[in-house]
Order: sequence, then structure tokens, then C-alpha cells
Amino acid sequence: MIVAVLGLGEAGSAFVADLLTAGATVRAYDPAVGAPPGTVACASEAEAVEGADLVISVNSAADSVDAARNALAGLSASTVWADVNTSSPARKREVFSVLEARCLFADVSLMSTVPGLGIRVPMLASGPGTAEAARLLGAVGASVEVVDGEVGDAATRKLLRSVFYKGLAAAVLESLAAARAAGLEEETRAEIMRELDRASAATLDRLVEGSHRHAVRRSHEMAAAAEMLDDLGVPPRVARASQEWLEHISEVDGS
Repeated sequence: MIVAVLGLGEAGSAFVADLLTAGATVRAYDPAVGAPPGTVACASEAEAVEGADLVISVNSAADSVDAARNALAGLSASTVWADVNTSSPARKREVFSVLEARCLFADVSLMSTVPGLGIRVPMLASGPGTAEAARLLGAVGASVEVVDGEVGDAATRKLLRSVFYKGLAAAVLESLAAARAAGLEEETRAEIMRELDRASAATLDRLVEGSHRHAVRRSHEMAAAAEMLDDLGVPPRVARASQEWLEHISEVDGS
């Protein structure tokens, strides 16, 4: 199999290593990074994708549209383009609009971190080229879950998860930063760990229902928390956002 990898950063380099181990011929291009040993070094996107069965675009969301345009001259109708960048659904559709008449396109979202997993990172895919992308990626060791939907549907699912998971991480970071400033980091860390250990499926309902039922009181609580963080010298980014959400809920619910 011939695979073109566009983008040789942390994720792209990990993919290249696993692709070479799997026996694929890798044609590599990154305008800022030299091609790794064992790959075919290319001077442009169009050169990299020429003759490729599979293109893995892992440059960046900001560069993904330009990379697609730059690759057009080297594509064939049978080439599968897997856009694995963490992009908005709209950006995935923009890339697709550039490529749809020239190759098979799949919106592929990486559902975990690449370091330590490489090409085995769980993937979610949607779009017209999904079945072929899943077949080719599976042949080199990837695990691809197919979504029955359009371009952007896989990205939507990933980013909805990101809102929760990265938002949770931001709340933990802010809480620990404030606790450190207050001299209570270990105690607060232990409390967070206890709450995470106790969490279950019922926790979701409790969080949603409790926020609606007690929106006014909780908005006042988060205003006080934000004031405390200001006094501690910690910017209350999450605390203020939580306060604003609760105030919005109280207005909508009329509570």
C-alpha cells in the first residue's frame, strides 16, 4: 500500500512509524519538517499524493484546506483522502468541497491521544469515502468505527466529547490552581478524586437536573467562587463561565 502523510508533527510522525512497520510505502510531506528515514521525501502535497492509495492529512485544521488545494494535481479518482485533523464540521466540509470531484473523502476523527497509540488510536469516520478509508486504515492496524452520516458528522461527535472532557479538565486545572494559591492543593485534589470515583451514569442526571432546579442559588455561589479566585490571583475563567451559564438557565427557566 502507498500512503501519503501530509503533516509530520507529533501525530504524523507516529503514524509514519507505524505505517512503515506495517509495510506501507510512505510518501511524506511537511513544509516545515524533514521527511523521516524510510519514507519517500516529497517536495509538495501534489507530489506526495501522486500514486497514493490513501492520503492521511494530519497537518492542522488551519492548513487543511490549503493542503487539499495544493494536492489536487496529484490526485486520482481512486485515492482515499482521510482528513484526520481536529477541525470543525464546517472546516471538514470545506476540505470536502475542494476534493469531492477528485478523490474519495472521509472525515476521520481521532477519539483519543496519538502518543502511545499511534495508528491504533480509535477513529470515527463519516462521509462518502468512509468504507474504503476504514478498509485501508484497518489494513495497517487502525481501528475505525464507521458513522452512517455525512462529512462533518464524525467531527461533530468528537468535538461534542471535547466540550465535555476538555471543559472538565479546565475546571480541574482552575480548581487546583486556586487551591494551590490558598494552600489547600492536596486536600482539594483528594476531594476531586473522591468525586470522580463516585461518579456514575446517575451523575449526569444529577448535574443537569440540579443545575436547573438550583440555578439562581448556584449562580450566586459561582459568583462568590469567582470573587475568591480573583482575590487569590487566579483568573476565574471557568468559574465565571459557570456563573454565566447558571444565570442564563435561571432566566430561561424563569426560576
